[in-house]
Amino acid sequence: MKTKIFFVCQNCGSQSPRWAGKCPNCESWNSFVEEVVVPPSVQESRRGVVLKDKPVLLKDVSSQEEKRLAVGIPEFDRVLGGGIVPGSVVLLGGDPGIGKSTVMLQVASCLSQQGRKILYISGEESVQQTKMRADRLGAGQDTSLYIVNQIDLNIIKEYIQKLEPDLVVVDSIQVVYHPEISSGPGSVSQVRECAAILTHLAKSLGVALFVIGHVTKDGMIAGPRVLEHIVDTVLYFEGERYMSYRVLRTIKNRFGSTNELGVFEMTSDGLQEVANPSEIFLSERPHGAAGSVVVPILEGTRTFLVEVQGLVSRSSFGVVRQKAQGFDANRLALLVAVLEKKLGLNVQDKDIFLNIVGGVKVMDPAADLSVVLAVASAFLDKVVPYDTVVLGEVGLSSEVRSVSQIALRINEAEKLGFKKCIIPKNNLNMRGGIQTGMEVIPVVTVKEALDLL
Repeated sequence: MKTKIFFVCQNCGSQSPRWAGKCPNCESWNSFVEEVVVPPSVQESRRGVVLKDKPVLLKDVSSQEEKRLAVGIPEFDRVLGGGIVPGSVVLLGGDPGIGKSTVMLQVASCLSQQGRKILYISGEESVQQTKMRADRLGAGQDTSLYIVNQIDLNIIKEYIQKLEPDLVVVDSIQVVYHPEISSGPGSVSQVRECAAILTHLAKSLGVALFVIGHVTKDGMIAGPRVLEHIVDTVLYFEGERYMSYRVLRTIKNRFGSTNELGVFEMTSDGLQEVANPSEIFLSERPHGAAGSVVVPILEGTRTFLVEVQGLVSRSSFGVVRQKAQGFDANRLALLVAVLEKKLGLNVQDKDIFLNIVGGVKVMDPAADLSVVLAVASAFLDKVVPYDTVVLGEVGLSSEVRSVSQIALRINEAEKLGFKKCIIPKNNLNMRGGIQTGMEVIPVVTVKEALDLL
């Protein structure tokens, strides 16, 4: 058979019959790499592990709830929707050094202590290096945890079929290669084919599969986007590398909610779950500091409080800067424009900096009002009362809009000793008779909230 050559973008996976300097799909430069078309023998290896179930009527399918493997780490189980589903494929991504291998080795250890057979495939570390990490995590004596250093896909398939484990961890998919594909490990063809073959193998054997993936400089999982489509669950391990707290977030989950979030703390003994993140995030909050506001945010089924810090200073250059850490920069620019236009604060020539303490990324629209008040507090040098929490979505006309789950947010703030809560007025009738000792102050506009504080 004549060999076919084509060019593949290493960023998005789009193909082209000829080389191009700029990808027309994702607009990345110098990303096209020459690759050989997948040979028929590789396609046959994919067909060899496909399920052969016959079509059945939907009404005849049993609706029993799927059985899950509870890891024993509540934060991890919550993010997955209650545990690991047998036969599911989970993709875990994160920055280098964030703790992906550590958390997966801890998960493997917890399951092996329950009598489950685990196969940990490390393509980047030797068996001795993995053993050193396991000893540090207290998993060195687990009797049903198998580890191997291997990157050849054919040998990995043999190990899985021979051992028939309950869980397989591949660390990482970018170093695994199929010997019959000419391109090197980490290329689009290798990652796509290896992930597809491992996925089909896991489905056919009913084995839970965890695949660790590298991320690009933009924070996205490296390799083609099809990698995220063929798996059942996509998890991102977030947090600053040199900070102790890590956040495990779900991007896609076929067996549970995508709104759940788990908080961990990196220690010398591995990752420890944080049962009450609110106390951790507020433990070092300064007294009497302008620009500091607390907001109860909602992530999935849990609520926790975070501190929003704002800083406004005179611009030393011709162009002003607006920087946000843990908050959408475009959303910050919109809220600053509301302050400028609707409330008359002269901040157009000022540098504005915003920080969410603890390395958390806030996506909840209920944090809008706290961001506006943090910036205004820093600009006016006025201190927001220490025992007050603020929540509400801000519109372009400076109106404060209602938010969801107001009762959960108020109860969480009351548990931590806060006395006042500024909420949208439309939420006042949605409290459902929640008994609280806090002073609840409804507002309609941002100006009302500023006048109150």
